[in-house]
Amino acid sequence: MPESTVAIKGTKEGLLIALDPSEEWQVITTELASRLDGQSAFFAGARVTIDVSTRPVRKDELSSIKALLERRGMSLWSVASESSTTIDSANALDLRATYNAPQNNSLSDDSTPMFSAEEDGTLGVMIRRTLRSGRTVHSQGHVVVFGDVNPGSEIIAGGDVIVWGRLRGNVHAGANGDTSAIVCALDMTPTQLRIAGFITVSPPDKRRKPKPEIALIRDDQIVVETWQ
Repeated sequence: MPESTVAIKGTKEGLLIALDPSEEWQVITTELASRLDGQSAFFAGARVTIDVSTRPVRKDELSSIKALLERRGMSLWSVASESSTTIDSANALDLRATYNAPQNNSLSDDSTPMFSAEEDGTLGVMIRRTLRSGRTVHSQGHVVVFGDVNPGSEIIAGGDVIVWGRLRGNVHAGANGDTSAIVCALDMTPTQLRIAGFITVSPPDKRRKPKPEIALIRDDQIVVETWQ
């Protein structure tokens, strides 16, 4: 069996267990159980993050991994994945989840690439769901969300961020230093908004009526204008 089928390493937050995305699920779980049982005293009590890469993991499959860990005195608290199927499964089980957007042309189940047909474009990712608290999206390109970005969630994008809904979490556009990046939302009240190295927060205004707005850098500061 390949050594890379199950990779286990310690982190400051506990254990990170990376599972081969192409191997059969039964083979994966059998190998994982064997590895853990071989060092049961060492792993007991550990808090675990599972990284399944591009593999779409159903709720019942993720639940089986959770149970496998719990039987050995371990707890599954976080899931990292490039598959929205897996992220939805983690949401259903009330687990912390991090969506790692693919950095190449291969896409996860409900992500859509964005290119320009007439000029060189920047690869981005489109998320067709609301981002709940504790969820994180990373992309070297643009990020488009068809849904809300709830408080406690976060988007970090090398390019633009467009939210077709309410933006109330944290967002960082132009994360690699691109000062031309923008942030758009139908209702922009982020907990924190960053573009490149500039940062701002939403002023408290309970009387404010929701409206489409765009944030950009002008004269070395973030300005927010009506999105037309």
